[in-house]
Amino acid sequence: HPQTHPPHGGHFNPAVSLAAMLSGGLTLMMLVPYWISQLFGGLIGAALAKVVSPEERFWNASGAAFVTVQEQGQVAGALGAEIILTMLLALAVCMGAINERTKGPLAPFSIGLSVTVDILAGGNVSGACMNPARAFGPAVMANYWSFHWIYWLGPLLAALLVGLFIRFFIGDGKTRLILKGR
Repeated sequence: HPQTHPPHGGHFNPAVSLAAMLSGGLTLMMLVPYWISQLFGGLIGAALAKVVSPEERFWNASGAAFVTVQEQGQVAGALGAEIILTMLLALAVCMGAINERTKGPLAPFSIGLSVTVDILAGGNVSGACMNPARAFGPAVMANYWSFHWIYWLGPLLAALLVGLFIRFFIGDGKTRLILKGR
């Protein structure tokens, strides 16, 4: 029997979930429960990292995106990086795993590779977080909120742009809102 709703997949990134919802891979009703679960996941992950790490190691962890931006002069670059890096990731997920015409068996490899490339390219600029939940958990555990908004605005704006781009230009015929076709 045909599937009546799109598959949900295993997202752990609120920005990717937003892009998936905008491009038809997740229902609006599932978005908020996903976001709540993702934020709790980020919190639990950060709590576990803090418990098993000595204090100085927790702050120096290469994954601690929350300490990368230290001054106002870094904000524009970090925000730009988060937008671009998250767009690359969200495009890999939406076009590789959701869009009917372009999805394929190599999607997990493409998504993993996009994350790797993003971290190598943007790690020193913004921490290459690409994920509000991943920024939220450590921010709560360290009670460090300086420039935290970058890790929400950048990825969520990227998700919005990717969703619009897919809906208007590169999605398959049933996904696109204009220029419908095959």
